[in-house]
Amino acid sequence: MTSAISRRDLLAGAAVLGLSGDAGAVQKQPSRDSFIFCLNTATIRGQNLPITDEVDIAAKAGYQAIEPWIEKLDRYTQGGGNLRDLARRISDGGLRVESAIGFSEWLVEDEGRRRKGVEDAKRAMAIVRQIGGRRLAAPPAGATNQADLSLARAAERYRALLEAGAQIGVVPQLELWGMSRCLSRLGECAQVAIDSGHPQACILTDVYHLYKGGSGFTGLKLLNGAALQVMHMNDYPATPARATITDAHRVYPGDGIAPLPALLRDLRRRGFGGVLSLEVFNREYWKQDALTVARTGLEKMRAVVRASLKE
Repeated sequence: MTSAISRRDLLAGAAVLGLSGDAGAVQKQPSRDSFIFCLNTATIRGQNLPITDEVDIAAKAGYQAIEPWIEKLDRYTQGGGNLRDLARRISDGGLRVESAIGFSEWLVEDEGRRRKGVEDAKRAMAIVRQIGGRRLAAPPAGATNQADLSLARAAERYRALLEAGAQIGVVPQLELWGMSRCLSRLGECAQVAIDSGHPQACILTDVYHLYKGGSGFTGLKLLNGAALQVMHMNDYPATPARATITDAHRVYPGDGIAPLPALLRDLRRRGFGGVLSLEVFNREYWKQDALTVARTGLEKMRAVVRASLKE
């Protein structure tokens, strides 16, 4: 790590992740109804709707927030749409933008590609800011086949991205991708986030990706809830096996075998009261009415949360 990352920075990062004290301590729990229910628009991506319709569907279905994709926002502006108008539509629908999905190559080894990726991430964060958003996903896009990635260098690059985000007012979330050969496990992401030494470091987790990457769910008990501001909610079936399962096999929360009630109980005990964002890529759902899918997903998430309250 470079000398620019001080001991104070490292301790700040460790404190956010909850690894500087008693990892088993039960923290002050958020209230039972404190989860924010969010619709990741990938869940209705296959219906090929404009972002304006996706916003309206999220509002009608009863969500509190929406998690749009940058590519869809680009399509909106390229078609003549105004981001201020979209921000107003989101607000008028009683929604907020808790996160957004982008795929900037901020992590890759090639310096030219990485520089371009950071600029792309800055552009995406500026878009998110214009629609009132708070966070942007920062997955290992472009580096998924790099099994020998240095976690120390990844931490430096994540810190640089966080610093850029701080200038814009949007937090890039280090996203775990279970199918990747790097940053596929919770421990790797935790190390990168801690070693970034940045107080806004956080990890974007996903039920499916925690399973796919082999991390499981018990490690979440070691993290401060503040380090897990958004979790992508979904479920997965017993078959196919973990080695061959793909994004397309995701199902609604509660319709698979993931231990979701126990997972939510553990998160609540660690102080997590953040965003549960429904992200499902099921092709069968894409064939259905988008509003029906959105409502069903919200009902399923709420049912899992209710189940988590039963000790």
